[in-house]
Amino acid sequence: MTEVGVRGRPDGPGPGSGRVVVLGATGFVGRHVGAALEAAGYEILAVARRPLKTPASWRFRPMDLAHGAPEALTRLIGTERPVAIVNAAGEVWSPDAEGMRRNNELLVDRLLAALAASGARPRLIQLGSVHEYAPQPHGVWLTESSPEEPVSDYGRTKLMGSRAVLRAVRAGDADAVVLRLSNVIGAGTPRASLLGQVAAQLLAGGGDGAPAQVRVSPLRSSRDFVDALDVSRAVVAALRAPDASGRVLNIASGTSQHVRDMVDLLLAISGRRATLVERGTPELRPGADNGWTGVDVSAARAVLGWEPRRTPRDMVEDLWRAAARQE
Repeated sequence: MTEVGVRGRPDGPGPGSGRVVVLGATGFVGRHVGAALEAAGYEILAVARRPLKTPASWRFRPMDLAHGAPEALTRLIGTERPVAIVNAAGEVWSPDAEGMRRNNELLVDRLLAALAASGARPRLIQLGSVHEYAPQPHGVWLTESSPEEPVSDYGRTKLMGSRAVLRAVRAGDADAVVLRLSNVIGAGTPRASLLGQVAAQLLAGGGDGAPAQVRVSPLRSSRDFVDALDVSRAVVAALRAPDASGRVLNIASGTSQHVRDMVDLLLAISGRRATLVERGTPELRPGADNGWTGVDVSAARAVLGWEPRRTPRDMVEDLWRAAARQE
């Protein structure tokens, strides 16, 4: 397995070449995407607000994309002339509706304006979310033609960003692909997520040899969990696929896993003694009013030649190993 920031064998036929700007490169998904692109032969220019640790082989440019002067991004694109830009920036699960609008919607508007002003035409890969769709009944799979009726501020702001990108493609102002991701899991999974919270509680332990008390909201739903490494391979494929421009493609595992099974798997993999305590009512998150989510990935197979490879055990093992290293 290629770890974040470590060179590995390029994915797909032929090495890549050229510079790729990764916006939000120090975030969970951004780090994985940068690693996969570098492994595929691309030079990485990482852009983020804070200079968190990045591989020594990456160039880093600090930039506040939402609040900084928009001319800075225009100059960066015009000077660097990247072959691609990956927008992995944004805000997730935030109670701040205005912050999500600023970071998921207005940031994309700034990016598109900077692209137009720079005169460059890199392939733009916009990382969206399956929460841009309307929740579907049990057994009804999300496809790219599912209704776009998000039920949360997160889904609505991500949808506005995706629609802005697609309008730019239709107007001939951009070469871009929108990848709508399901629930991404892997090394570095944020603590704000359910499995991230469980891992943190396991590591905190119970003290004096007592089992750790792992407290969660009722585990009643099923979700499509996709491995961060599979997502990263999809980004590489989207950069290379000539017929992907203007498309929306779902990137997911293509299976629906019960959330309890994922938590039980993490408990087993950790090897820690623990007591699982379900309390309160289910925590409301984007799409949480729907107890089941399954995502169809046949379009990504057809357009990108991509398919998910990794199992729930793979992604949970990666999550736990990375969390335990930071203990």
